[in-house]
Amino acid sequence: MGATSSVLGLGDLALTWDNAQGNADLSLLDADLASDRGLETAMLLSLMLDRRADVDDQPPSGDPADKRGWWADEFNPVEGDKIGSRLWLLDRSVISRETEQLAEFYARECWQWLLDDKVIAELDIAIITAGERMDIHATIARPSGDRTTFKFQNVWDHQT
Repeated sequence: MGATSSVLGLGDLALTWDNAQGNADLSLLDADLASDRGLETAMLLSLMLDRRADVDDQPPSGDPADKRGWWADEFNPVEGDKIGSRLWLLDRSVISRETEQLAEFYARECWQWLLDDKVIAELDIAIITAGERMDIHATIARPSGDRTTFKFQNVWDHQT
């Protein structure tokens, strides 16, 4: 991650994902909060925050009122704009081609804002499954042509 000191005021506060804990935490650099100009934090938050379920989505809890999502979506300046991904809807699913296709759809949906806002020019997504685990690899191309691949490991585990 190309982290710099937050004193410079550049980019987002850098987050580091912990696969073992299944969460992210702020990163430090030289006893200061690190910042991220390489989009890793934006990509991570977009994928790992729970986006509000659509009206016709079936929550894995079985509770139709379980829609999750960020409360402030209601106040976004762009109507219908939502933060996060619906990857959480795959909890308790069995890995299948359909599950992989939904994971790819949810990943593309959560990162679409990067294309819409012209932060990136291209987005390629690969879903990799191994046993009961799913990884998501996203390759982005910036308008300058620079390409970066982000590997989000163990983003989904089969849960019963």
